[in-house]
Amino acid sequence: MTIKPSQIQVVLKDKRDHFDAFEKAQQSSLDIYQTAWQSLCQTPKKQLDQWLDQQQGTIGARPLESLSQTEHGICPSGLQWGNREHSLQWVNEHLSGITTFAVDGSQIFPSKDLSPPIALVQIGWFENPHTSAADYVKDIELDVMTPRDLALGDNSKPLDRLVNKHRFQMEIQRLVKYIEQVKEPERCLVLFDGALVATFADAYEDEDRKDYVDALISLLQASEDHRVPLVGYVDTSSAHDLTTLLEHYSASVAAVPKVTDAQLLNGYMQWGDCTPLCQCDRTGILSEYGEHHKHRIVFTYLKTNQGYPARIEMPRWIHESGITEQVINWVRAEIIVGGGYPYAIETADQTAVLQTHDRQVFFRILQDWASEEKLQLRWSRKMMSKLRRR
Repeated sequence: MTIKPSQIQVVLKDKRDHFDAFEKAQQSSLDIYQTAWQSLCQTPKKQLDQWLDQQQGTIGARPLESLSQTEHGICPSGLQWGNREHSLQWVNEHLSGITTFAVDGSQIFPSKDLSPPIALVQIGWFENPHTSAADYVKDIELDVMTPRDLALGDNSKPLDRLVNKHRFQMEIQRLVKYIEQVKEPERCLVLFDGALVATFADAYEDEDRKDYVDALISLLQASEDHRVPLVGYVDTSSAHDLTTLLEHYSASVAAVPKVTDAQLLNGYMQWGDCTPLCQCDRTGILSEYGEHHKHRIVFTYLKTNQGYPARIEMPRWIHESGITEQVINWVRAEIIVGGGYPYAIETADQTAVLQTHDRQVFFRILQDWASEEKLQLRWSRKMMSKLRRR
């Protein structure tokens, strides 16, 4: 049976006060954090630098650019246009002849309705030269994960996690391969749909965590070696690097519930605005990046749409080369084309995504191949029923 809207409405009405209490608590914490943020941003640079030098261990974030010369810790972009045509003219000025490249992935997880377990992983990429002299490129690569790939017999490893990790590694390998063959690195932007700091893997076992870290280090190293600008784009970030910095700087925030960086900054930002660049100085998995890379991931927050600002992560060499603003402008231009989200990432996602129809095609191909090879696949009655009905 379908859900009953009337019952949902009754329950929501009965629990209205839960939402009010949550919102008031959030606003109270936000006010305290924002007061501390203003105090930090008003601290003279020399004084703040001295305080930073005295801090031992990790403190969340270490500003690389002046906060005291900003407005509420924000660098205004001043990018406002009367209509979309004018904004696209700005895009053309900045992206013309600049090649953007992005990769995304999709998967069909192993199903309990099929034995032995089999998974399909597909990545798709989009290369856009932004010139009439060359065409854009869309393509895919796929891999079938067999029982051996899925490490059957090791119950400590959830199958879905193995599939997700393999997809992640395929995406990174494709990005690295692309970076290594770029002919004009100064006119190229590689976009990674995710964070360059793999905090999401902190809870994983040592082997899995190392696999994620090794993949990201290979990407960071390729970008630095070949001088190809790389951006990790996080559309909805729950990072707490700036708010962790405030907890070290101001005693007033220690006793209140934590808010995210994006919540802290959002009220101060207009479209296109960003924060001064900071070095990510986070506890946890970043310590496993090695002495070189654990200090060489920088970030800013960029207002890209009506929601919270996106988090932009980059290898530190971009800052040291003095091209940060150029790279951020390329990202802004991609976002304008994509209507609030980088067009290259959006298109790579559309290229890679596996739909319900693809799932059915995969299972039919699998069944036909198994029959030809005289291999036994066992399907549940439920799956057979679904295949017949769809």
